[in-house]
Parts: sequence; C-alpha cells; structure tokens
Amino acid sequence: MSHHDHDPVFNTSENPHFQDVLAQSLQNPARRGLLRGGLGLAGLAMLPGCATLTAGQAASPSALGFAAVEKSLLDNVMLPPGYQYSVLHATGDALDSALAAYSNKGLESDDWSRRVGDHHDGMDIYYIDANGRYSEKETARAVLCVNHESSADSHFLHPNGQTSNKVSGKKFTQFGDWDLGARPELEVLKEINLHGVSVVEIVKSPQGWRIKQDSALNRRITPQTPVRISGPRAHIEQIRGFMTTRWDTAGAMSRGTLNNCGHGKTPWGTYLGCEENWAYYFQTTAGGSAFPAKEMASLKRYGVASAAPASGVTKAAGQGWHTVSGTDDRFSRWNLAAVGATAEKDFRNEANTFGFNVEIDPLAPNATPVKRVAMGRFAHEAAVCSLPQAGQPLAFYMGCDARNEYIYKFVSAAVWDPRDVGGGLVAGDKYLSEGKLYAARFDASGQGEWLELTMADPRIANHSAYKFANQGDVLVNARHAADAVGATKMDRPEWGAVNYRNGEVYFALTNNSAANRTPTKTDPANPRAYMDMDGKKGMGNPNGHIIRFKESGHQASAKSFVWDIFVFGAEEDSGDANLSGLTAKNAFSSPDGLWFSKATGICWIQTDDGAFTDETNCMMLAAIPGQVGDGGKVTVKNKMVVGGVEQTGMQETFLGAALGEAKLRRFLVAPKGAEVTGITETPDGRTLFVNIQHPGELSKPQSSGGAPQSVWPGNQGYGVAGRPRSATIVITRKDGGLIGL
Repeated sequence: MSHHDHDPVFNTSENPHFQDVLAQSLQNPARRGLLRGGLGLAGLAMLPGCATLTAGQAASPSALGFAAVEKSLLDNVMLPPGYQYSVLHATGDALDSALAAYSNKGLESDDWSRRVGDHHDGMDIYYIDANGRYSEKETARAVLCVNHESSADSHFLHPNGQTSNKVSGKKFTQFGDWDLGARPELEVLKEINLHGVSVVEIVKSPQGWRIKQDSALNRRITPQTPVRISGPRAHIEQIRGFMTTRWDTAGAMSRGTLNNCGHGKTPWGTYLGCEENWAYYFQTTAGGSAFPAKEMASLKRYGVASAAPASGVTKAAGQGWHTVSGTDDRFSRWNLAAVGATAEKDFRNEANTFGFNVEIDPLAPNATPVKRVAMGRFAHEAAVCSLPQAGQPLAFYMGCDARNEYIYKFVSAAVWDPRDVGGGLVAGDKYLSEGKLYAARFDASGQGEWLELTMADPRIANHSAYKFANQGDVLVNARHAADAVGATKMDRPEWGAVNYRNGEVYFALTNNSAANRTPTKTDPANPRAYMDMDGKKGMGNPNGHIIRFKESGHQASAKSFVWDIFVFGAEEDSGDANLSGLTAKNAFSSPDGLWFSKATGICWIQTDDGAFTDETNCMMLAAIPGQVGDGGKVTVKNKMVVGGVEQTGMQETFLGAALGEAKLRRFLVAPKGAEVTGITETPDGRTLFVNIQHPGELSKPQSSGGAPQSVWPGNQGYGVAGRPRSATIVITRKDGGLIGL
C-alpha cells in the first residue's frame, strides 16, 4: 500500500549492507578468482548443485503478443487493443440477497461481515467438481478468495467521512491519524469488518464469470472470526504463552485476521491469507503497568505503538478502534495497556496474535481458520510454494514487507504426498505445523545461504538485543531471530512468485529511502542509491527492483542458492539508474505484486507507486523470464545529495539478460490513485482476475466538499456512481485467445 512510503524503519540491527561481505569475499581465494575472473552467475550455474533445469519444460515464447499500453492518467482501466474487462465484485457488494444493494453513499449500517470487503489485494481461485469437492482442473464453478488489506480511505465508507471528535471538533482522517476522543461504534464495526478475506462462489456462463449470491460457500473471514493457533507440537505451549488474553486465557484461540496483503495457495487446495501491516491498528493508552524491557523490545521491533500518547499530543498512531465507549472487548482488544493483574485479565498480548499466515479452507464454510505459527511472525507478504515433488519437503517463500526487512523460507518436515490434494486443514496441520524456518543471506559472490532460525544457533541463544526463552519465542519474534543470524536487509520485500517452468523464485523489492540506501549503504542485492529524476519521490532506491534465486540442486530444502537481479524499475530517462534499459513502453516503478502463469509462462508484475505517478497511474506489466545467470556482472554508478553534500559510489551486482520491449511491456494501467495488486488466472490461460485497490487514494475526506480523485468503477457503469471502490476485474481477449501471447 502507498502509505508504506513514509514508514519508519524498525530494523535497527547491525546486520551488514554487504560492503563488509564483499571485502570478506575478496579475501577468499576461490571467491576472489570467481569475481575477478568475471565468471558471474552464468559460470555459477556450472558449479555443483547449480545445474540448469531443462527436463519437462515447455518452450517459452520469444516475444509478447500484444501492443504495449501507453502511460495513462485517465480514470479507467486501460488495456491493449483486443482486450476487455468487466467488474466481478466491488467493495460493499452483498453476498446475501437479504441485504440491500450497496448504496455507495456510506449508508450501510448492516452486518459488513456479509458484504465484500474493501481494499482488494491477493487472491486465488479454487475449482469445484461435480461432487462438490476441490478440483485441480477447471470447471464452471469455483470459489474466489480475496484479501481485504485496509480501511485507509474510510472517509468513503461513511456518509460524510469519519465522525467529528465531539471534544476537539476535528475529523478522523487517514490511516494512522486519529484524534484522541471516542469513536462511534457503528463506524468502527464497519471498518473492522471490511478487513479480512472474502470467500465467494463464482460461476461461469456464456456471458462470463459472475458471483453466486446466497451460496452456502459465501463467507467473510473478518478480524472477529475465531481462529485456531497452530504450531510445532514440541513448542505449542510456549507459543500459547504469548497468546493469552482475556478472550482466551489458554492462548489456544484468537480472533480474526487483519491487513491481509499477499497470499498463498497450498498444493492441497487451501488459501493462505498473509497478515502484513497489522501493527498499526494497536495503541497503548495511559493507566496500565509499564511493559518489561523484553516485551518492549518486541513491540518496538514490530513497530507496534508501545507507549501512551504524550501530554498535549492531539494525534496518535492507529485507527482509534479502542476508543469506542464502554467495555465491549471487540474494541478494547485494540488497546495493549496492561491494565489487569495478569495477561489473562487484559489484551496486552493481543498484538502477538497477529503477523502470521492464516490458512482457510475455501470449500469448508464451517471450518475454523488456522494461524500457522511455525511459518514465523512478521509483516507477511505472500507465501508462495515451491514446485511440489512427491517424496520431497515443501518450501514456502515469504517476504517481510517493510524497509530493511528480510526474505524467509519455511520447509515442511513432512514430504509431499499427492494423495493429500483436497485434504483441507487436516493436510495443513500435516505440512504447516512442523518444519524449519530460515532467513536469507545474499552474499557478494552471487551465492546465498538460508540461515535457520533455531535456538540451537548460539547467535540466537545468546542474542543481546532480545533474550529468547525458547523456540516458541523464536517463531513469535522471528524478526529478532533473523537479526541475530545476520540475514540480509532488503529494499522492502513484497510478493514472491515461483517460475513454474524451472522452479526459480522471484521477489519484488518495492523501494527504499535515503535513510537506508545511500552510495555508502548499498550492497550487491540492493545496489542502487540515486535521486528520482523529477524529484517526486526523493532519494534512495525510489523505483525498486526484482531479485530472483535458484535453489542448489533445485531442492526446496536446499541450504544455499545463486541469485541475480531480474529487472530494475526506472523511469526511461533516468540515466545511470536505468540499468535494465527501460523505454516509454515498459518503464515502471515500485514493483509489488508478482505472479507466474502456468499456461503461458508470463511473469506478471504489478506496481504500487508514488515516484512515477506524475506521468502515469500504477500498472501491470508482462515479462518473459529467462533464468538465473543469463546475464552477468554489472557496475552500478550511484549518485545522490545527502545533507547538501553530493555522494557517489560504485556497486557491483549481477543482472539478468536485458528483456527489451519484446519481453517486457505494459499490459494494464489502473484508474487514478489505484494500486494494481492481486492476480490469478484460469488454467487455460484465457481469463485473468486482477484486483484494483484504493482508486482515489489521494482524495480529500468527503467532509471537505472536494471531488474524489477517482470515481471508478461507477464511471464505467458498475453500481452507483459517485465514490471510488476497490474491485476485482475479469480480463479476456475479445477473440478468446491466450492472455498476453
């Protein structure tokens, strides 16, 4: 989401930015020869365990088959000639016919747990066979799961924006900006319940896909839905000790899921909703006991509001959900103040119940969702599975979406058995409750290592910044554990994706700021530090890049990998910063969503940008990927002005083969103010589902009287016009052909 652009950095560890790593590598004779000899990653592919995968691969196309979409500032979805879209569902659409159609005037005071949520994000599709069971093959009946990330633009959800504070007369405005007074209950309930996941049955007719209202499968998972806490059997009681609250004193259950951004789909057919920026919803008010130093260190490392507002302060972080008058714990749970005698008497541990992957069975509407603690707690951004191989463990690759955070991998203890397809949450217990959690280190040699997060590592057991009690503590405070082992700080790891043609893993590194990326603070995996050409976004790495890696031996359980940078985002006229040679047809900034098509092999890139939006709205591009090592070593020339002083520097890195306009071009441009995020596809490659999030994001509150920045999709005839709405769209070719080719 765009509000990340000014997030503070909570990773204050001393983990290197890899100038030191580079120096150490050059002291190693073998690596020194590798680097100085110019072998690069193409040569690394010849090293043991790095053989190129070729067997069973379908040939990739040599060029994309559509005309590139031009940059656009229009308030509509722009597609290539020969393509069309329709809206499947949008914020507020009723899942039950008993509810009135969405007014788009903020009048709905009914139960939003039966309406489609807001801020559509990650999603996936689950087909249903003739017997009502999960099918890996396409049918005309399916369930679509869609994440709902935020309520940041909540002034569109109430008749006149958020209600004035009766004390100060001021308005509640944007996410993270509220007055210190009591909020109205119905407004807060609406904002709470528009979060989570929409599980909606869809059916295909000759006219295309549509939602099936009143389906028994239609379901909303909200921040109030009971969920089960799951973890390794040997450590589950340790984990539950962090989860105890007044609502469940045993810590075995918690409530709901929040700020779901990227997602995952398991090989057995369940959905993973990934909890990203959950920390911003909590506040600690005055009147409680002081947090012990260890708990305070945890709160700070995760960016949770950890102190009462100072005297005289009129604004504080959070949504103000805890300010609703009374003792109803639907609202008091958002206040972390230690007001009770023990943790079982208040909600001081409530924040510990968020930051996980939440597994949902889309075809079992009565099944209780499960939080998978073994996969670690952080700001989860997608959980993408390795290519399943019978008899081998599964790996799930995960980003922690904040500047200077890490890329993680979870490897299952159980090995994959294809007979578990359709096994629901029972299969989830088998594969996601037991395993090993790792954080990635990207070395200057072009190789990398997976660092296991375990109490058996003395660096974790003896970590001075946070004293771990046990392995359960390591999983709940995974950020601290990754600090301890020296994982690589990255430029905001967002979505990951696995290339189905060769198993290689891609991650979008959206951007970073001058506070973290200067010419003296670059490293090979995060090599750029420069000034945005038109000054709109400042300095650091404002346009982001996409990194990719190949596991040694193509094994999900590998402890090492080789890596390079697939492509750098840039404006086409940005000089030395445009290392990938982008043009007006494929220039982009701030890659966020990533997704590979099984049908075509296309890598779809979605953006969430603020640096390029003076020229074009956010976009989606199609790319034909190669493989790790198809390029070589390059030298990045960095220059920026810090404190009035010009800094320059040179940074070597590994860059994949140039794509050019033939293999990378713009496919879609979004309406005004929108982020493009969330994508899935029918197996035949002829229908794309894409999410358009927060159109009109920069609009002023409704109470200001100004016109919204966007009025999409109402301006295209969907629903009642007037206010913008997030939505899922369905894209097809008019001739029924394959998308993108």
